[in-house]
Amino acid sequence: MAKAEHHRGTALTDEELRALDAHWRAANYLAAGQIYLLSNPLLTEPLRPEHIKPRLLGHWGTSPGLNLVYTHLNRVIKTRGLDALCVWGPGHGGPSVLANSWLEGSYSETYPDITRDAQGMAGLFRQFSFPGGVPSHVAPEVPGSIHEGGELGYSLTHAYGAALDNPDLVVACVIGDGEAETGPLAASWHSNKFLDPVHDGAVLPILHLNGYKIANPTVLARLPEPELDALLRGYGHVPLHVTGDDPAQVHRAMAEALDTALDRIALLQRTAREGEMKGRAPWPMIVLRTPKGWTGPAEVDGKPVEGTWRAHQVPLPGVRENPEHLRQLEAWLRSYRPEELFDAEGRPRPEVLACVPAGAKRLGATPHANGGLLVRDLPIPSLDTCAVPVDKPGATLHEPTRVLGDLLEQIMRDTAVRRDFRLVGPDETASNRLQAVFDASGKAWQAETLPVDEHLDRHGRVMEILSEHLCQGWLEGYLLTGRHGLFSCYEAFVHIVDSMVNQHIKWLKTSRELPWRAPVASLNYLLTSHVWRQDHNGFSHQDPGFVDHVLNKSPEVVRVYLPPDANTLLSVADHALRSRDYVNVIVAGKQPCFDWLSMDQARVHCARGAGIWEWASSENGGEPDVVLACAGDVPTQEVLAAAQLLRRHLPSLAVRVVNVVDMTRLLPREEHPHGMTDFEYDGLFTTDKPVIFAYHGYPWLVHRLAYRRTGHEHLHVRGYKESGTTTTPFDMVVRNDLDRYRLVMDVIDRVPGLAVRAADVRQRMVDARTRHHAWIREHGTDMPEVADWSWGA
Repeated sequence: MAKAEHHRGTALTDEELRALDAHWRAANYLAAGQIYLLSNPLLTEPLRPEHIKPRLLGHWGTSPGLNLVYTHLNRVIKTRGLDALCVWGPGHGGPSVLANSWLEGSYSETYPDITRDAQGMAGLFRQFSFPGGVPSHVAPEVPGSIHEGGELGYSLTHAYGAALDNPDLVVACVIGDGEAETGPLAASWHSNKFLDPVHDGAVLPILHLNGYKIANPTVLARLPEPELDALLRGYGHVPLHVTGDDPAQVHRAMAEALDTALDRIALLQRTAREGEMKGRAPWPMIVLRTPKGWTGPAEVDGKPVEGTWRAHQVPLPGVRENPEHLRQLEAWLRSYRPEELFDAEGRPRPEVLACVPAGAKRLGATPHANGGLLVRDLPIPSLDTCAVPVDKPGATLHEPTRVLGDLLEQIMRDTAVRRDFRLVGPDETASNRLQAVFDASGKAWQAETLPVDEHLDRHGRVMEILSEHLCQGWLEGYLLTGRHGLFSCYEAFVHIVDSMVNQHIKWLKTSRELPWRAPVASLNYLLTSHVWRQDHNGFSHQDPGFVDHVLNKSPEVVRVYLPPDANTLLSVADHALRSRDYVNVIVAGKQPCFDWLSMDQARVHCARGAGIWEWASSENGGEPDVVLACAGDVPTQEVLAAAQLLRRHLPSLAVRVVNVVDMTRLLPREEHPHGMTDFEYDGLFTTDKPVIFAYHGYPWLVHRLAYRRTGHEHLHVRGYKESGTTTTPFDMVVRNDLDRYRLVMDVIDRVPGLAVRAADVRQRMVDARTRHHAWIREHGTDMPEVADWSWGA
């Protein structure tokens, strides 16, 4: 076992040490002040209860450690001229990041009313976790941030996403030891097997061990140091250990560790870029071990606080009511000697700012944390170069995602020099028929390769790892720093990132309300291998509910598209890849699918989002007797097959076929920007005619979207109802009552007068379903009338 590499100190001059310590003390003072003080920010008078906030909110425990990291990053950025970004994993340590951005001036530049003086300090304190103010976490409102740490686990994958294709950027990432216990963070250590030292920047993980979570010790902090060191080396990192509670000693050790780490990063990158590197780069990292709540109250009410879980949030909770707590708070705040740190007007003294870099080098001012300032339009070729020819509907078949793969291959090729587009997915690029991209770029891979491997490429921009969490986090970090991408995933398993997409949607919603945050490229999902074509994998792979989850979120951010064929998929993808500040969910099949629309027709139909397919309808310009609606590729095929059966068996029935591509069109206009007005909706679906809606996912979603519409009582939705197994493709729709025969029966059951007049037709449909059940159990395949069906037959 390798010996842990400890750092005792570097050759800081006494003046440098004093300056670093002054900056750190100032940041600690400002962090504590935000939690507690409503007024009297410089303690120019004795502290009284009315100076204290009525509700004490925030997290002190992690703040001193974060302040230490921010202070020392300032030093190396300034002395080395680095382009740097920091991802703050313990995002609930918002007071420290706010404090440091205020000290460096980036906060006041972003929010001119929070000036860098006593008045601005009072505003900084008052607004923190206060109605009308700012959140307690490192949220979009904080300059220099790309990561909201309220939900822990994603800091390191965000950091790697930011470093991809950013060769001159150093991304520091502070990982809390509580966060280090999460599954996503545990997997994120493997990101170093995908980081290309030639074309990518560097990530410097800083594992901050302060020993406790809210109420319990942390696992990594309690590991024997040799075991922890071996674990991190096993992940492929070279740990540098900084441990202590004496400020001067820790400052010197931290300075030495950062200098050592950055020297090694520079050497690794230079070696790789000169073509001299053999094997995978052994990237450095820092293990920083300091007390939780360091420099805060050592003991409160006879119980230890500093260095324990009691320091996690508010170490002195009863300050307004308890004179002893008030006395302790004042002593704590004055221990930082604010009169040495700020002048009479509350401005930071020159010594405090001696380590702070200038301009865009400051962590709070880096454009990499405001990626919309850097993003360029994606070069998307004309869709006509990839479109499939459609002379008449339903005469040919293509695999929609394979067609999309040709478009993505050209985009990947056209971004080969600028390197600002990535395709991510959990081991499914070829499975999802997107393998054309490998003609333009291989799969990123820095680990061992074998002769049998295919498409692995040290410089590749297709990223596959069997962790949806990492795919999501990489792409989020990539997008938020000004690039483009697409996440391809099996539909059933994208649920793994439900919580992550929640956070990203919230981030985008808040960012859109901040005029200084420029729009970034949208987060685009391609969900394929979907519920209706997972008959071979069975029930475990059948779940279309991600759409429901996303449509619960902020309407100004979310979009959901269900293109019914290859050309509509191209049109939708073109729109999504050009868009900004959205989360676009596209659900499309990878199996052979009928081509319904030409490219020109697809563009028009997708622009409408929902429309009548006249060629499939039989209303002949009059009023329909029934509306057959559909959303999704398989439901569309079943609706068209049902329309064909109705035309054959009930030729006098006026049937309108409506296809929905954009699910948000079903919402009222006042609830979603894409929503239809009542006038539009009623014109399309009618107010009093039965609407039989075949939907890709859970049927109640359509009811929820349309519940306020006039004709809702006439709406009957068929969709997936948790009836799945390993079976034939058509049996999946039969089991869930989405099949063509069931849809015809629904029409007969709901159009007035048909129950008697078309009883024989209904009976034929029941018989067809019975015949189907017998056939598949004997032959193991679908009936010829289904398997060989086509629209023109």
